[in-house]
Parts: sequence; C-alpha cells; structure tokens
Amino acid sequence: MKVSLQISCDLENIAALSPVGEDFRWYLKFKCQSCGDKSEKWQYITQEESVPLKGGRGSANLIIKCKLCGRENSADIFPDSVKPYTGDGDRKMKTIVSFDCRGMEPVDFSPRNGWQCEAVETGTKFDDVDLSEKEWVDYDEKAKETVGIYELTHQFVRQK
Repeated sequence: MKVSLQISCDLENIAALSPVGEDFRWYLKFKCQSCGDKSEKWQYITQEESVPLKGGRGSANLIIKCKLCGRENSADIFPDSVKPYTGDGDRKMKTIVSFDCRGMEPVDFSPRNGWQCEAVETGTKFDDVDLSEKEWVDYDEKAKETVGIYELTHQFVRQK
C-alpha cells in the first residue's frame, strides 16, 4: 500500500523546507494491519538502510515484527518521492515523502531534526533545523529579518 506523508506549516520568510540526504530519519509510529496493534515506540526509516526480508524475498528500508501477532511487516521509501515543502501562503497539505507499506501503516510522525530551509530574500541556507517542537525560529543576518516555521501539522494519505 502506498502511503504519503503530507505536512502543512506557516513559513515566515522561508522559501522551502527540505529533509536532507538519504540518511534522513523519518520517525513514525505504525499500526499492524493484521491485528490492529499500534506501536508505542517511535521507529525510524531511512533510504540508505536496507534490511533483508525473511526467506530471501528481497529487502526493505524497515522491517518490524508485530509484538501482538508476530507478523513481519515492512516499509520502503519510494526513492523519488522525497520533496521539499514550499510555502505559497496557502497552508495546504503537501506530500513530502511516500512509503510502500506491507502489512502495516504509519499512524503518527515526529519531525525532529535534520531539516534544511532556505530564506526567501537572500537564499541563505539554514542547516540541521530541529522541528521537534513543531516550530523553529532564527535570524537571517543578510536580510536582517526573522525566519521561522510555525504550526507544523501532518496527515497520512493512502494513494492508489
């Protein structure tokens, strides 16, 4: 099942917000589709990690064995699906990544750190932006103005 993560946020003097690199950690909680059990702990998935599936059936970016029913579930990040969030002032939900989920689906997302954003006026890049609090503020010295990300929200959308 293809599931896309969409975010929305207010960008102040920021042109784009992007996850950086194939080692970017997407922190998610999952629900088993067999028994409905939801994970208590955050699991992370990255594009650069690949784990072999049981029985030589290939590999996946993440494999989780359900604690309740014992089923082995897996997920992959669609390689070309990672996109920056751009602010058009409309606060629309926009897809930033899509996952190929087998036997489970994501139910929660924690943005954390490893993001990069770029200032509108100067193109100044801000690295290792931490969105753990779902907001971030800094100062663009070149433009002499505040830059920020506020009210970050997310949703998961099943794709066909």
